[in-house]
Amino acid sequence: MELDLSLFGAEHVRRYRETDGADGYLWNGVPTLILTTTGRRSGQARDTPLICGFDGDVGVVIASQGGAPKHPHWYLNLLADPRVRVQVKADRYDAVARTVDGPERERLWQLMSATWPSYDVYQQRTDRVIPVVALERIPR
Repeated sequence: MELDLSLFGAEHVRRYRETDGADGYLWNGVPTLILTTTGRRSGQARDTPLICGFDGDVGVVIASQGGAPKHPHWYLNLLADPRVRVQVKADRYDAVARTVDGPERERLWQLMSATWPSYDVYQQRTDRVIPVVALERIPR
């Protein structure tokens, strides 16, 4: 599958925010969210567009970085501070990020690989166990 990369990175975030996800929620046919973490060194807000799934009202993202040998920066940031901000379309909310393991990880991995089958390929590319992250909304 050839990816459409015309919407990527900072441009993806900008257009998603400006249109409340009307432009950018679907990326290459799959849903995305904007995850805002706090930079572990800078203390600055860092926005990352990520493919997402949902387990009820819990967002799910995968720290694959395409099967790279190291975890993505956004994941390292949320390990340092699990309080994050999430935008799904026009819905913006605070959440707590939690790395899942065991049977929960397996179940959520299957959910996400059904959405984006390349995750299975990415896992084969790397020796690290690719983290699965649950984004649990903080009630207002």
